[in-house]
Amino acid sequence: MIRGLGSHVCAFVAGVVLALIAVTATMTVKTVRFSPPAAVRATKFDGALRAAMIQMDAAMCITPTGDADRDFARAMIPHHQGAVEMARLELLFGGDARLRRLAQGIIVEQSQEMALMHHILDGDAAASEMHLNP
Repeated sequence: MIRGLGSHVCAFVAGVVLALIAVTATMTVKTVRFSPPAAVRATKFDGALRAAMIQMDAAMCITPTGDADRDFARAMIPHHQGAVEMARLELLFGGDARLRRLAQGIIVEQSQEMALMHHILDGDAAASEMHLNP
């Protein structure tokens, strides 16, 4: 009985040691593999781009109303506004003529789409009020 118990304890301890070695090896690999890149000097563009994305992400987090059309438009407007802001940054800081033309197109197209979504949302609100106050 003691011999059997001893072998079980020994096997348990060996298993724990092997598990710890495996976890340590995995953590070491992950640390090396997923370590952040070397620090890059931040520029005005970097800070402005990060700020635009943070603002866009926050504004896209809408409270659902249950109306898919309305929620879609309410979430897409800040998404498009973020694209417009990023395109403006490309025009301010970018040098590639192709990307600058693309940015100009994004500003025009996304602005038109935002105006349409605002019009639809405003029209829905007006239509709802007309039904409530005939």
